[in-house]
Amino acid sequence: MATITAAARKTSPPGALNSPALRKLLALALVAAVLVPLAAARWASGSWPEALIVDVSGPLDGASDWIIDNRDSHPLFLYFLGHVSNAVVIAVRAVYLALLAVGWAGTTAVAALVAWRVAGPRLALGTAAAFLACGLLGMWVPTMQTLALMVVAVAASVVVGALLGLASGLSDRTHRALRPVLDTMQVLPAFAYLLPVVLVFGIGVPAAVLATVVYAAPPMARLTALGLRGADREVLEAVESLGATARQRLLTARIPLARKELLLGLNQTIMMALSMAVIASVIGAGGLGDRVYQALASVDVGAALAAGIPIVLLAVVLDRVTGAAGARLGEAPAPNARALWLHALAAAAAVAVAGRLAGRPEWPDGWVVGIAEPVNRAVDWMTAHLYSGVPVVGGTADWAGHFTTWVLDPLRDGLQWLPWWAVLLLVAAPAWLIGTWRTALTAVLAMAATGVLGVWKPSLDTLSQVLAAVAVTLVLGVATGIAAARSDRVERLLRPVLDVFQTMPQFVYLIPVVALFGVGRAPAVAAAIVYALPAVVRITAQGLRQVDPAALESARSLGATGGQQLRQVQLPLARPALLLAVNQGVVLVLAVVIIGGLVGGGALGYDVVLGLAQGDLATGLTAGAAIVCLGLTLDRVTQPTERRAKKGA
Repeated sequence: MATITAAARKTSPPGALNSPALRKLLALALVAAVLVPLAAARWASGSWPEALIVDVSGPLDGASDWIIDNRDSHPLFLYFLGHVSNAVVIAVRAVYLALLAVGWAGTTAVAALVAWRVAGPRLALGTAAAFLACGLLGMWVPTMQTLALMVVAVAASVVVGALLGLASGLSDRTHRALRPVLDTMQVLPAFAYLLPVVLVFGIGVPAAVLATVVYAAPPMARLTALGLRGADREVLEAVESLGATARQRLLTARIPLARKELLLGLNQTIMMALSMAVIASVIGAGGLGDRVYQALASVDVGAALAAGIPIVLLAVVLDRVTGAAGARLGEAPAPNARALWLHALAAAAAVAVAGRLAGRPEWPDGWVVGIAEPVNRAVDWMTAHLYSGVPVVGGTADWAGHFTTWVLDPLRDGLQWLPWWAVLLLVAAPAWLIGTWRTALTAVLAMAATGVLGVWKPSLDTLSQVLAAVAVTLVLGVATGIAAARSDRVERLLRPVLDVFQTMPQFVYLIPVVALFGVGRAPAVAAAIVYALPAVVRITAQGLRQVDPAALESARSLGATGGQQLRQVQLPLARPALLLAVNQGVVLVLAVVIIGGLVGGGALGYDVVLGLAQGDLATGLTAGAAIVCLGLTLDRVTQPTERRAKKGA
């Protein structure tokens, strides 16, 4: 018997049915062979069947009407939401008046001294230069408005996120319950938040702050939970053996061990809140975002750049300061640290008082440097010479037209031509191959939900734009990331460029893109590529740089060339980071393709913008929910489960 078994093993083709991927594909084919004929006979094989569409417009319109009718009389609005709105207005106004009272000199001095104490003199000089640049561009007052809104929104986001993360980090049941909620909050496009918030709070600062909190709190919650759940078990057991209560273990062990994750959560919350500052200007947030939005409406690239640069400078300064604070966690404080802080605050107060006594608390008008006109002249020249005037290769308008004709149209038409069940199978196959049957089921149900909501064809249109943008982003991003990982000089040159592109508001990308490529789906894809590219480059470069040096040294000792080391050692060992780059590229592309609805991108993005413009809760939220479903589908298709990732590694 043993001989027969051995012979059978020898004669069987190696790896034929032993491959997990092949077994999964065969199982999927078997399921499809059974279910597809039944589904086709029941609901036909074309586009999404009408019988499977659930009309949600009635309940949503009813909810919208109820909010409008009861906003001024219902106790919920009078005694709770009204007080929340008033508290937000008072807090933002108090911070804004405090900044104006300190004056431009005092505000700049305080910011520079805080940066000096946290990160050293070099960053202090950079911080001072950033604040002075905001004044030179004529944006001091809008910058202070945005900073006041940011202070309140970030503080509220940190409190809400930390409380959610605390509950998630201490309870497995709460963690499982909150995970889909946080997924939805992060994937739902920012425009979709604005409509229900405006219906409840009206146009103005309260709606802008609360929409920002909803958008910016999830990173804080996730990283807080990650830090608490990843605390060193040996330390916790040692504290518990000393008889510490649960509260003492939390305060003396868990939270101190999670300090770096908490600070990273603060950093990410600040970045998310700043990116929301421009979008919130649509509903009356004011500040720098309002200037950018007005420039977008009039296609004024110079004015948009003048307002966009201060946002980028604020983001870079806050990113560097919080990053430096995180790097210094755990270091022993200087012996005279308290005295230095007191001296620094006294110096800042002296500068502020001197500015007030000099009678110049506001930025002088004579110190403003206008850049809008020269920038617009440069853009006009580029448009005239690049839009259609490039010989042989054609202009950017021709490139946009070719990309639409050769890539976007065939991809969209091909997806919409496929039977609905074929699209679901195309979703299920990669999700199951890189994950489990639960992963595949989640992806299929999320994709099917877009049909149930009645937006099947617009969802496939959006999906085609996302797929095209992700493909280009990954090709450019991975190639650039490899160059940055293999050369310190390239990495140093790319860092400031990536900083600028990653912190520039999403709206700002649309203006030069429209000027160069016109209006349509191609400009929306181009803006999404530029926005998602920095994250892909950074994650790829970081993953390749973190490959075990011993593995590279071993490959070099065996005579491997640089290309062989990259293909056979670095890329395989950096697989988790590369998969994360793909995942983040998908999420970021999806975010900007939706905003591309403002410049002719159409599909779901246009429906979200239309719903906000017309106050149509049904149209806006239905499209927003479909975007969430698309994001969930793409996340499951591009991000393997932890078990699969460990096997691959």
